[in-house]
Amino acid sequence: MTRSTRVFLVDDHEIVRSGIAGLIDAEPGLEVVGESATARGTLARIKATLPDVAVLDVHLPDGNGIELCRRIRSAHPEIHCLILTAYDDDAASIAAVVAGASGYVLKNIRGRHLIESILRVSQGENLVTRDLAQRVHSSLTKQAQAAAQEKSTRVPWVDLTLRENQVLALITEGLTNRQIGHRLGLKEKTVKNYVSGLLAKLGMDRRTQVAVYGATMSVGDSEG
Repeated sequence: MTRSTRVFLVDDHEIVRSGIAGLIDAEPGLEVVGESATARGTLARIKATLPDVAVLDVHLPDGNGIELCRRIRSAHPEIHCLILTAYDDDAASIAAVVAGASGYVLKNIRGRHLIESILRVSQGENLVTRDLAQRVHSSLTKQAQAAAQEKSTRVPWVDLTLRENQVLALITEGLTNRQIGHRLGLKEKTVKNYVSGLLAKLGMDRRTQVAVYGATMSVGDSEG
């Protein structure tokens, strides 16, 4: 018997969760293994249920789904995250990509589209469009330029290995660990280790900071 794809839902609206859960459970091969209305306690429940896909609302009463996505992907890189929101927020979609989400969908999509998105994500497919990836890179570059102008100095240079520089460049492009692994011929876990190493070397604690740093260095090189 084929194993069902396991889905965990995080949304603070009970009616929304109930509706999505009903759609998922009605689909052969999909099952809801857990639900949460808040960020608090969700990681522990994710660890206990080990879903294949986590569907996360952006806005939660005690946090946000994007930060939760980053934490889930850090602790469980095998779990795919799909960000669900009511608003077509460019900043949120960009942050979702940097956090490692496999996709970003609006709540006003049809139920069938949501199910198809969950199925595609569960199979390792990335739903980030080329246009969104380009917007991620553009946004990070603008942030870097603003940071450089504010400081009026170049960001301190940190000695990185060739592989670390390659990973840094791809993070700056908005690629996920899985995509970076495919690009460089590395396992996703190996990429995760390189990202952790970059965070340590740069004295940072968020992937977004690493991406902005990479974009800043790129801006500095082009201006130099």
